[in-house]
Amino acid sequence: MRQKGGCSEERKRKYVHNTVVHVSKGGESYTLNTYGIKAVLYFLMAFIFNNDLIGNRLQFFTDGHTVLNKIILKCFNWFKNIGIILDWYHLEKKCKEQLSMAMKGRAVRNQLLEQLMPLLWHGLTDKAIALIKKTDSDQIKNEVVMEKLIEYLYRNKPYIPCYAIRKQLGLRNSSNIGEKMNDLVVSNRQKHNGMSWSKPGSVALASLTALKRNQEYKRWFENGELEFKLAA
Repeated sequence: MRQKGGCSEERKRKYVHNTVVHVSKGGESYTLNTYGIKAVLYFLMAFIFNNDLIGNRLQFFTDGHTVLNKIILKCFNWFKNIGIILDWYHLEKKCKEQLSMAMKGRAVRNQLLEQLMPLLWHGLTDKAIALIKKTDSDQIKNEVVMEKLIEYLYRNKPYIPCYAIRKQLGLRNSSNIGEKMNDLVVSNRQKHNGMSWSKPGSVALASLTALKRNQEYKRWFENGELEFKLAA
């Protein structure tokens, strides 16, 4: 971009943060979308009451973001049966990415991952941290990155269950459905197409897509109302 005065500098990009929540119970589901974490959690509260879900277990799957976990726990401190699980996909991805940056080569990284991931899969976070700490310093190229991974595991220890048992019980370990909804509601239309979006425009387009996913669009455009109920 060419600025007045003849100086050329790259335009600073501003990002719009749509927050998508996928709610599911049995074979039914609903997708919520708005701008920001707090706003979408308020929608979620209203949705819980409107669907008589107070007596159910409220299980969140997150990517381990500290702010997200704190806001969830704060907004739902009145809800008795609530839990947060660090999504297995994000945990595995984080370990691979951090160790790729921290260690000297793929061979030593993969060797450590082969020992590390089974420990985390079985919820043995302390043993996983101990394993990382005893890694030979000759194999490490970036101590700072390695320490960040250790801090990440310490911070998310309360949210790392025994994924192995959950799988045997037929319980979910991942928010992959939520990720898919994010792709369908936001990413497919708004990313990687050389477009720029205003905040209201981005949220509005994502909300229209959510209306269609929730089978609410006819009711909304004809009556200006939402059923706001789980749908098959």
